[in-house]
Amino acid sequence: MLIEILSEDKSGAVVVERLAERITENEGLDVEVNVHPHRGCGSLPKDMTAKPPKFASSLLDLLPSELRAYNKVYAGKEIILIIAMDSDDKDPQALRQEIYNVASKFAPDIRSVVGISTEEIEAWILGDKNAIKDAYPDCNTEILDSYVQDSVCGTWEILCRAISENADDLIEIGYPAIGHYKALWAETISRYMLPQKNVSPSFNTFKMALITALKNPVPIYRRREF
Repeated sequence: MLIEILSEDKSGAVVVERLAERITENEGLDVEVNVHPHRGCGSLPKDMTAKPPKFASSLLDLLPSELRAYNKVYAGKEIILIIAMDSDDKDPQALRQEIYNVASKFAPDIRSVVGISTEEIEAWILGDKNAIKDAYPDCNTEILDSYVQDSVCGTWEILCRAISENADDLIEIGYPAIGHYKALWAETISRYMLPQKNVSPSFNTFKMALITALKNPVPIYRRREF
């Protein structure tokens, strides 16, 4: 079986890839996992049937086109397509359903799984505090314990303050420079993350959807008109 992951950035890519690999291992399956990070989230195009602009590079801008391509190449084959992104300031449940609707229209012949981390991918990282402590033994446990799981509170800043000595400077710098550090934290912490230990509700929604798809990779969509 093949799993293809479309993620919005490098930090999300490494977390979703490692967690997906461990979920499949726990299910006793031999799966090839490929990951394709994008440059940000972007937004769905107004005309989702049109060819994307020449220099488009964000996940949602390219999603309808990429879904069409996957459906053309992999229809009828044993594949699961994971679409992973942050909810930012959007309602996670509504966003998840919107992406499933797009997948059902443009890739009806392959099984898709949507993973929406509440606010940011750091919500999934903070869902496994033991992994953070293993990766950063000197982390500030009081800050970790103060985090309300899957709350919209400036999630990456919480993680930054818990593990970085120069957190205030990094938070002041912000984007896009912080992207390098977020990718580094994700790479380091995800080595220790265990799906069965994660308490993030948004991660567990994704985990159960992936396990369901692994047990039945036959697509469940019907074409829907927009």
